[in-house]
Amino acid sequence: MERFAFLFHPLRHTDFARKFPILMKLPPPWVEGAMKYLPPLHISHVTGARSITGIELEGDFVGLGMTPRVLLEADFQHFVLPRLIKAGQMAERLGAKILGLGAFTKIVGDRGVSVARALNIPVTTGNSYTAASAVIGALQAVDRMRFERSEVEACVIGATGSIGRAVSHLLAEQVASLTLVARNQERLDALSGDLGGCAARIQTSQDPRQAARSSDLVLTVSSATGVLVEPEDFRPGAVVCDVARPRNVSAAVYEHRDDVLVIDGGVIRVPGAVDFGFSFGFPPQMAEACMAETMILAMEGRYESFTLGGDIEVDKVRQIQVLATKHGFKVEGFRRFERAIPDFEVEQIYQRAHGAGA
Repeated sequence: MERFAFLFHPLRHTDFARKFPILMKLPPPWVEGAMKYLPPLHISHVTGARSITGIELEGDFVGLGMTPRVLLEADFQHFVLPRLIKAGQMAERLGAKILGLGAFTKIVGDRGVSVARALNIPVTTGNSYTAASAVIGALQAVDRMRFERSEVEACVIGATGSIGRAVSHLLAEQVASLTLVARNQERLDALSGDLGGCAARIQTSQDPRQAARSSDLVLTVSSATGVLVEPEDFRPGAVVCDVARPRNVSAAVYEHRDDVLVIDGGVIRVPGAVDFGFSFGFPPQMAEACMAETMILAMEGRYESFTLGGDIEVDKVRQIQVLATKHGFKVEGFRRFERAIPDFEVEQIYQRAHGAGA
């Protein structure tokens, strides 16, 4: 039996109530301030995951009581890192052979490198499968909005970053045109040259809003801490996939553009009758890509720090997708703000966009 562990944390104060319902009655600032001092918690035991090759998998969820704001604002070396290491040590005691970092625990500090050095088991951020599944999910969303992939005009905002480069390589094989967006023109030119042999027409831009306005598909993967695109920057029916953390897409896009499909990426169906033992807002058997990468590596017996630090290798993105297919993991549906988007809502967005464009 292969074993893994996955570390996650509450994304908003209401998430604390998933484990401790009584906390819903307390003021949010008090809850957030108090819970960050809690030691790591064993949240649940995961059973029933089974590869289509027959390999069975068990695991554990370990939780930290720190919200994204706390993780980003607290001192990494003296406050955050010791708690991440303690959580990893709990995973070791639970029998895990690999630890996955979820949500903002894979963003803070040096993106898992120091955690991996302090533990006796490998660590992965899951960003390779996040990149792969973001492209798959985005293209599936393009299909649902009735675009022909061979005619799609796409852009990647933050294209010269680690995830951006990987996403750009994958997208350039699938769409009609691809606009690479970043601040450094020299790096844009270098990436454009690398993609010169792809089928897509490659363009570059330093203006994310202008690029978004001329695109059917927009993927944002920039490391910028602020919002880069606003509601008025999208065509009716556009697909917007916001992979960046912190987010590059204004929440106002979701609130005010009901004719635009905004997603965080694909939702992954885990093979077998998996029971996570805890509800994190997804339908049964569904997981986020970073969690799925950890499970895939465990099923494959590849107990290594597959994705760490700020760099993501395109070859590893392709490798993890091959392994996902081998073991029966599939991108199935979409998510937004870490919640699954129901099919009827996707159809409603298409109908509004169709009416707006009529």
